[in-house]
Amino acid sequence: MANLAKQRKQGEAMLWTKVAVIKSIIRKKLGVNNFVAEFPSSPETMIDPSSCLEETCFNPTRRLLDHRDTCKIFVGSWNVGGVAPPEDLELEDWLITATNQADIYVLGFQEIVPLSAGNVLGSENSKISMKWNSLIRAALCNKLSTPNHEDKMGRFRDRTESSGTNFAVNSSPHNFDCILSKQMVGIFLSIWVRNDLRQHIKHPNVSCVGCGLMGYLGNKGSVSVRFLLHETSLCFVCTHLASGGKEGDERYRNANAAEILSRTRFPRGPLRNLPRKILEHEQVIWLGDLNYRIYLPYAAARSLVQKKQWKFLLEKDQLKAELMEGDVFKGWHEGVIEFEPTYKYCPNSGVYYGFGQKRKGEKRRAPAWCDRIIWLGKGLKQNQYDRGESRLSDHRPVRAIFTAEIKLTMNLRR
Repeated sequence: MANLAKQRKQGEAMLWTKVAVIKSIIRKKLGVNNFVAEFPSSPETMIDPSSCLEETCFNPTRRLLDHRDTCKIFVGSWNVGGVAPPEDLELEDWLITATNQADIYVLGFQEIVPLSAGNVLGSENSKISMKWNSLIRAALCNKLSTPNHEDKMGRFRDRTESSGTNFAVNSSPHNFDCILSKQMVGIFLSIWVRNDLRQHIKHPNVSCVGCGLMGYLGNKGSVSVRFLLHETSLCFVCTHLASGGKEGDERYRNANAAEILSRTRFPRGPLRNLPRKILEHEQVIWLGDLNYRIYLPYAAARSLVQKKQWKFLLEKDQLKAELMEGDVFKGWHEGVIEFEPTYKYCPNSGVYYGFGQKRKGEKRRAPAWCDRIIWLGKGLKQNQYDRGESRLSDHRPVRAIFTAEIKLTMNLRR
């Protein structure tokens, strides 16, 4: 018995040693306890932040003239439930490539890998994220490539100074290129721009914050990307917040969001006072599986869902309450929701979990709008907010289209 107790004690000591090592690895410091990737490791990354510095140097031979233009931004979020995408998966319906062309595509995913211990604690496997990027490229470049696309944001190119950015590949005039993509466990953010806009993208950076196990592991948390488009700073925050449908679980989601706002940091840059925190950027879009649920008993929520009374159901939505009266997202904006709840569906089905034939051991879950897109900042106008209908996972993807007002600063030599 004594030997058994000794072995158990030694095993526990080894386990806690491993936990401490993991925690110390994750808590890399860059001013605060977060881990930041300034140079994303994805092979899809096209822009080197260090190559964007030359044009920010002060030059007395230049004078600045300010103009403004608009840019169309597509933002999409999809929790794919750990399901690897099949080779023939088409994203055109979600990205509405046939009818609605944007200048920038911001695509966020959650659970691109199963949230198993091996994936959470092990090394990053980029095969799945690369597969998603290949599908995105096929959808954007095959469907949107057209010689008649208006050169909106590049129309002043002959009067502006070149950024001096060296790009990794040559592209046709109106294709789309991935400028940044980053994976943290199951969270994946991929940003694509028309290639004639790439020279106007400056200071791209990534910041990752884990809020999962032990408060730092990446099964929950955020991947954030920021950059300047001409002279306007934009920040996109892709998140997967704490789950749970019990009363009071929304506090954990609020705590996750507060941690992300507090711990996300971007480098200021050696030559310019760039924004460091999320809320310091001029335009911020937050997307993801925010996991907010409905403040209603299961039976009442189910009745409203069956009657498609979305307005009454939304009156009890946790995120709506947080947007109006809460501390974390107070002052943020969300478009009108006129689509059905995005979670939770039976596999490969249009039936909500628990609404069909009762199965043994099946939990009762009230459907909810877990997948959301909200924004903050002047100059952003949302033109569309709805969902896609792919049945790949137990979530439905959401999408929004924004018009962003962008400051164009043209450098004219005297």
